[in-house]
Amino acid sequence: MPTLRCLASAALLFGASPAALAAEEMTQQRIAVAITETLAGHNPYGDAVVLIGSLWCKVYGCLMRYDFETGRPIPFLAESMEAEDELNWIVRLRPDWVRSNGDPVLAEDVVHSIDRVRNDPESTSGFIVQPIDTAEVVDDLTVRITTHEPTATLADNLTLLQITSKRLYDEHGQSVYRSHPIGAGPYRLSELSIGSHMVLERVDDHPMVAPSNPQQIMYRIMAEPEARVTALANGEVQIAQGIPPQLIDRIEQLPNARTEFANSVEMMFLAMNPATAPWDVKEARQAVAHAINREGIVRALLGDRATLLDGPVGEGQFGFDPDFKSPYGYDPERARELLESVDLVGVEIDFYTPVGRYTADRQIAEAMVPMLEEAGFSVNLRTPEWATLWSNVQTGGVPFYYMGRGQMLDPSRALRQYFETGGSPRLEFSDPELDALLQAERAAFDPDERYGLMRQAIAKLTEEVPAHFLWLHQMAWGVAETVEYTPRQADRVDGWDIHIRTAP
Repeated sequence: MPTLRCLASAALLFGASPAALAAEEMTQQRIAVAITETLAGHNPYGDAVVLIGSLWCKVYGCLMRYDFETGRPIPFLAESMEAEDELNWIVRLRPDWVRSNGDPVLAEDVVHSIDRVRNDPESTSGFIVQPIDTAEVVDDLTVRITTHEPTATLADNLTLLQITSKRLYDEHGQSVYRSHPIGAGPYRLSELSIGSHMVLERVDDHPMVAPSNPQQIMYRIMAEPEARVTALANGEVQIAQGIPPQLIDRIEQLPNARTEFANSVEMMFLAMNPATAPWDVKEARQAVAHAINREGIVRALLGDRATLLDGPVGEGQFGFDPDFKSPYGYDPERARELLESVDLVGVEIDFYTPVGRYTADRQIAEAMVPMLEEAGFSVNLRTPEWATLWSNVQTGGVPFYYMGRGQMLDPSRALRQYFETGGSPRLEFSDPELDALLQAERAAFDPDERYGLMRQAIAKLTEEVPAHFLWLHQMAWGVAETVEYTPRQADRVDGWDIHIRTAP
């Protein structure tokens, strides 16, 4: 096991040349993961991307975590979470886990963290605590959380709630996330360079890690797929996220790496913000849905490695109905008829897409442009950097865009965030009937009743088409032969899931 001095030297090495980490610098104790996401900063509440949020959960610890084997949220820093009644939940913390400086995790930290998510000016994660009315300390290890309305899905929200220290925040203020990023998770923050990389170091005596888990993990932002594959081939990274179909054969021919696949639960969609013209006209939104040849795009650009959606969820996700079919099949003639019916033929639209964030995202958007123009739109394709686009989407500044929404094993939180009145600025849609259905499904503690309500909400949402639901990617990952790793559905790369293979 490396000494603390060796680990410190390794951290300095990471800082010296993060973008040019050579193969010989990799050891059994240290690996690198190439990711497509951005790193907004040191504040764990300042980045709503699922993968980045999960990294902060590894550092600080979250109240709950998603268990992919059982398909439900289970306790993490919490010891238990139980409903007292329809509005009140009792969360009891583990008494045996402490922060890496020895401080206990207390009920006041949970209350503080809920407040930071809600009121921190840098927070982009307010949707996590949106259902919560109050949180109060019962005793040192017990919190009572009261929701505004019955919320059967609260445990799922709390899988994203990082628990930071009230004592340290009171002492250091807003700078605490940079100067004292001390948590109770199985990894500690060793280094962070905004827009570049994050280095996590294993907490050796933490009960969630094993000696075979990597001692250090560098998460490197690498937007270009070619760069990720080249880095994997050169041994500069051991796990590469988001391998596009045209590069899979290249990985499978490598002597030092293999391809692993995971079915995504991230819906890909076209968002049309009804607060902006022409998307305030339903016929314009319907025209988009009929204009896009999804089957052709999946076949030509995704190598048939995607599942078409008839709503926001697919098989294995809560609310999926195999008998429900979208009313919006590919029909370019119908698309043009719809635009003609509201005198919108020739209307100019700005169409935004990320580049390098999703599989073949730019190529897909470019393929959609002539389809939209055939329907009668005049399209300006916009390709800002991902960080800029994502920031603007979160603040409501993008009228029409191609994007994905992850963490959709249970879609309740995502549907509220994007499609319920006041859910977020990302897509300012409002429909009283849909609001009522979404509120009712969250209040239904009986799974069968909730499932039926979710199906009704999905049918209503799909018909109103504030977004056109496209597909779920079958995600390809590149994995070095030196590590044992099976990708998860929800775009998480957790240290406890990665094991270093011992040499024969």
